[in-house]
Order: sequence, then structure tokens, then C-alpha cells
Amino acid sequence: MHLWHLTSLDAPTVAVVWTLAFAWAVRLLLPMWLPAVLALAAWSAYIGDRLLDARSARTPLRARHLFHWKHRRIFLPLAVAAAVTGLTLILRSMPVAARGRNSLLAAAALVYFTSVHSPWRATRSTLRLPKELFVGIIFTVVCVTPTWARIPGQRLSLVLPILVFTALAWLNCHAIETWESQGGRKSGAIFRLAAILAALASLSALVEASQYDFHQSALLTAAALSAGLLAVLDNRRQAMTAVTLRAAADLVLLVPAALLAIR
Repeated sequence: MHLWHLTSLDAPTVAVVWTLAFAWAVRLLLPMWLPAVLALAAWSAYIGDRLLDARSARTPLRARHLFHWKHRRIFLPLAVAAAVTGLTLILRSMPVAARGRNSLLAAAALVYFTSVHSPWRATRSTLRLPKELFVGIIFTVVCVTPTWARIPGQRLSLVLPILVFTALAWLNCHAIETWESQGGRKSGAIFRLAAILAALASLSALVEASQYDFHQSALLTAAALSAGLLAVLDNRRQAMTAVTLRAAADLVLLVPAALLAIR
């Protein structure tokens, strides 16, 4: 599990699982090149992000940054190869109309990436969207877009899961940031937020079940379980190493993977 996190494979895994889970919720079968492109793009982006963080040392360096910098001669060629392979798949398989739509998402991600790593990035006094919320929104939108684009008549049914999973992605980022900044201190704020999200997701699942939409209900139940597990991690975090806790925070987001085995 540590290696899964240290090699930046955690975020691509979560992205693929969420992408397939959104499609599963509306009984849609996505072409397999699509999650492959998403995984390759996410992996190359996360490698680049961690290498740039380690190079500039503008943020406190964690084990993941040090691991990437130590093995940068391996990671840098891998990131380039992943990006080139993903671009090749896009040019060969993605319809032209979809390229324009996805270019907007890529541009939004690039704006975030530049604002974090450029020497002229905005100061703290500038009004801007919190980093964790921006990442949560972009991550969820990227995962849901392949399904959203293919179901023009069913989009309303995905609004509730989109809101819940955006909150879950934000909470994951917020929890990690809080845990790493607080060190061994314990405030209970993450536990309360995770418990509230788990309750709201469970209530949403019951609403969907009452409408006989059991796929949507199952997806929201999975989100509730993930939020509940984040609450457990916050409660138990003093018994874990920093790397274990960081890896576990992403591991609990894989609960929707269990749905993919159900037809």
C-alpha cells in the first residue's frame, strides 16, 4: 500500500474506479481506452506535480516528494511516456467533438497547475477558490464527464451523486492537508465533517432507493461508506505512520470498486 501511494498510482486508481462507477450507475459501458487515457494523464500529472514540489521545496516535503525526487531519473521518463501514450490514444480513439470538450477540462487543470508552481503565482491575500475544493471539483468533473457526455436524457439523475462525490473528493484533500499540517494533534473536525457527509450520502441513497433507482442508491451508499471510513481514519490516525495514513485516505475512496462486479 505504501508503494502504491509513493509511486503516485493511488490517484489514477481512484480516478478509474470513480469513472467506471459513474458509468455503472446509469448502466453504461464505457470504451476501455477512456479509463486508460484518464489513468495515464492522472499519473503523469501527479508525477510532475510531486517532482516540481520537490524541486522548488515551496511546500513541506513529504515522503512522496522525497521518493519521487530520489528516483526522478526513473519517474521523469515514465511521466513523459505516460503522457505520450495517453495523447496517442486520444488522437486514435477520441471523437473530434469530445476533444474540444475535454480540452476545457485540461485547460482548467493547467490553470491550477500553473498557479501552484509558477514563480508569479497568486499571493494568499488574493481571493481564490481553496485548493482542496478546486481539486475536488476538477477531479469529480473529469471522472463524470465520459458518462455525462453519453447520457443527454439521464443527466439529472447524476446531479446528486456528482454533488456527493465532489464533497467526498474535497474532504479527502482537506483531511490530508489537515492531518499533515497538524501532525500528531487531534481536533476532531475531520471526524465531524466525514460523519456529516456519510449521513447525507446515506440519506441520499435512501431517497434514490425510494425512487427504485437501486444503482444510484448503491453508488451513494458506497460514497457514504468511504466518508465513514475517513471518519474512522481520523479517529485512529495517531496509531498510524504518516505514509500509512496518507495511503489509507485514498484507499477508502475505492469502495465503489465493489459495485463494478455487480451487473
